[in-house]
Amino acid sequence: MKKLGVTLMSTLCLLTIFSLSHAQKKASPAATAEGTIGGVNVKIDYHQPSAKGRKVMGELVPYDKVWRTGANNATTIELSDDLKIEGKTLAKGKYALFTIPGEKEWVIIINKNAKQWGAYDYKEADDVLRVSVKPTKAKSFVETFKIEVLADGVNMEWENTAVKFGLSK
Repeated sequence: MKKLGVTLMSTLCLLTIFSLSHAQKKASPAATAEGTIGGVNVKIDYHQPSAKGRKVMGELVPYDKVWRTGANNATTIELSDDLKIEGKTLAKGKYALFTIPGEKEWVIIINKNAKQWGAYDYKEADDVLRVSVKPTKAKSFVETFKIEVLADGVNMEWENTAVKFGLSK
């Protein structure tokens, strides 16, 4: 009987720990940005890190280095048909979306390897398309990284920085 009591208590403790660990909000939760541009469905899957009092651009996200553009898995962009990114044609399909942040310019990278963890296995040889865009100052402080699909492109904001790249049919 004593063994049964110990087993039940152990099981109850493990279930409680398991439940509490899954009930906590993830540090960088998954998010999806979706929209339609020129009749083409655009879906971006990413994870949302938060600033949490840290200096983001230039420190947490270093300048001039490939960034996964979010947290955890590489961010992906999926198109239901061909679209142009800043005037360059991208065929329909699913791709990884990387960036190289800079103070005066960001490089937007579309990479054919959509299934990657972070940017650890990123290979420039797998890039399908690269364009450069200018960052702007966000209208207000953005605590949690966010991506939006707009009628004419994609907007990304975090901390005090906003970056937009155009999409068109």
